[in-house]
Amino acid sequence: MSEKSIITRLQEEIEVMERHLRIMKIIADKGPIGIIKLSEMTGFPPHKVRYSLRILENHGLILPSSNGAFTTERAHQFINDFKHTLHDMIERLKKLEDALNRPL
Repeated sequence: MSEKSIITRLQEEIEVMERHLRIMKIIADKGPIGIIKLSEMTGFPPHKVRYSLRILENHGLILPSSNGAFTTERAHQFINDFKHTLHDMIERLKKLEDALNRPL
């Protein structure tokens, strides 16, 4: 496996997570909301919105309704936990960057 493919996989995972979080944030702020409206608001194609909704629902972060998806209490806790995890990840990435900048 090449270095580029490792980096590409990491970037793709970050993009997917970013999409999931962006959709969940919109649902939290404007829900209940459906796939078409989410697609229009985000610019993501409906099939990607549908996939994100399925992942979020499988993790108990949103629930479907006849009026569209809405967030659960678990979603609010997840967002708070993710903020802390993200902070820790940023610190780790800074340390990694520092290590890469040191002479070999």
